[in-house]
Amino acid sequence: MITTIPGPSLAEFERAREVVGRVARRTPMETSRFLAARLGVPVYLKCENLQRTGSYKLRGAYHRMSSLSEAERERGVVAASAGNHAQGVAFAARELGIRATIFMPVGVALPKLEATRSYGADVVLAGSSIGETLEAAAAFAAETGAVIIPPFDHPDVVAGQGTLGLEILEQAPDATTIVVPIGGGGLAAGIASAAKQQAAREGRPLRVIGVQAENAAPYVASLAAGEPRPVPVVPTIADGIAVYRPGELNFAIIRETVDEVVTVSEDDIARALLVLLERAKLVVEPAGAVAVAAIMTGAVVSDGPVVAVLSGGNIDPLLMQRVVAHGLAASDRYLTLSIGLPDRPGQLARVAELLAEANANVVEVLHTRHGSGLQISEVELQLSVETRGPDHRASVVEVLRRAGYDPRIVDE
Repeated sequence: MITTIPGPSLAEFERAREVVGRVARRTPMETSRFLAARLGVPVYLKCENLQRTGSYKLRGAYHRMSSLSEAERERGVVAASAGNHAQGVAFAARELGIRATIFMPVGVALPKLEATRSYGADVVLAGSSIGETLEAAAAFAAETGAVIIPPFDHPDVVAGQGTLGLEILEQAPDATTIVVPIGGGGLAAGIASAAKQQAAREGRPLRVIGVQAENAAPYVASLAAGEPRPVPVVPTIADGIAVYRPGELNFAIIRETVDEVVTVSEDDIARALLVLLERAKLVVEPAGAVAVAAIMTGAVVSDGPVVAVLSGGNIDPLLMQRVVAHGLAASDRYLTLSIGLPDRPGQLARVAELLAEANANVVEVLHTRHGSGLQISEVELQLSVETRGPDHRASVVEVLRRAGYDPRIVDE
């Protein structure tokens, strides 16, 4: 089967590793006792979130641009991206002495915009969506002759991303399963092809599981149909893998090399990001956390060591704040209650006393007479409290109910 895989050969992946090694770090491979206890086998975390520019994208961008002719380098390169690909292309261009123009959507997060500029690229803000930004980049390439650097659908990009697969097997030679995020498919295609070809040469089995966000999962529909199919993309916190259609080459490789594609919900992703922060002390962007989310939900089953690829760590601090709060709520560790109270002295103090007895820490209080549906003699009390999990959460609500109150859980 290995000889039928489209795209780069094992020898091409090995040559790409020599090229990519000029700029890419050999990122750490950490163990996770928490995830190992959940799965029942050793779990490793491949920390590509600690890569230069904060994600694996540097690998494919640098390898693609290293193959350009002198005439192509003179014309410069252009890319369209809202984040990681932009930074990878900008950094690679700086290292290779190539002029880079990066088109980004008008509403791009400020940290990603500033990081791309800091690598020396000319940044053009164009379009309110990535589709409009791609059109603007294509028009620029047609007008100037600049070479478009695609984010995933090119054999040089796949070969560059596949160097990560070879690195994984060197650092975790006992791994039997690799779990990898899938957006357009460049990373998953590269890792799966390179790692499976290497495993075949060594004469041992290896499984690769791809993970997509439920709100943007074109590979699930496309693999079922046997060909790339577009799907509607609903907004997702995992914007780094929010792609509406698979890449042509990527799909052909993934169809032959990825054993299964699973999906995870927004809550699953938020919980995984929180676990990585708390348990592994790792800052990972939502798209980079989906492999861990799949392990936590039970979507990954293995009888041997598992490697979860943390593909990136570029997260806007404001988004992190929201995702952490969402992750706490999804893990039953953050509870918002609405309680109707008689408008008379001492009621707020009484509720606070009950919460203290239940060992719930109050973090925010809103006390208003202006809520909809309130009687003249009533007030509404909204409380946000920290809890220690589902059992403690239930006990907090029960304490209030036994005292005669009717708390309504706002976040459900």
